[in-house]
Amino acid sequence: MKFYERTKKVDEIFKGKMIQLHVETVELPDGREATREVVRHPGAVAVLPLTEDGRLIVVEQFRKALDRSIIEIPAGKLEAGEAPLACAIRELKEETGYSSDEISYLVSFSTSPGFADEIIHLYLAQNCKPGKNHLDEDEFLDLMLISKEEAYQMIANQQIYDAKTILAIYYWDLLSKRD
Repeated sequence: MKFYERTKKVDEIFKGKMIQLHVETVELPDGREATREVVRHPGAVAVLPLTEDGRLIVVEQFRKALDRSIIEIPAGKLEAGEAPLACAIRELKEETGYSSDEISYLVSFSTSPGFADEIIHLYLAQNCKPGKNHLDEDEFLDLMLISKEEAYQMIANQQIYDAKTILAIYYWDLLSKRD
């Protein structure tokens, strides 16, 4: 592998419910040593959920790391041993109450490769049907159904601000151009 950095030592600095923080001593390609701060994450899924009439299902919720509310697609952390598809089905139902018999894998991507190993698996859920949501006890959100034009306006005015949702909306646009 070009420019590979061999890990020589790992110090676990923090271990939480969702992440671990490591300081890793690595050997650089030229033989020198350096340290890397790495956030370890179990991975996540995100769902691009479309209703039968072609609207996108999104949620608005407060994100403490940003200290503000943003509008996002449903997403969540993979549980230990959980398959990404099962997680996608679970998160769609928990956060929105919607379900779909037409869920397909789109793409997996790295969220912040400069310091984190998190990978998000993006799924498309078509013809979603409403139901009752089952939020986690510490989760508060509002549900919205939006058009593609509204989604792009929300990106422009930074109501939609996170990379996974922006990427999903671009995929939505690409998929509609293939039809």
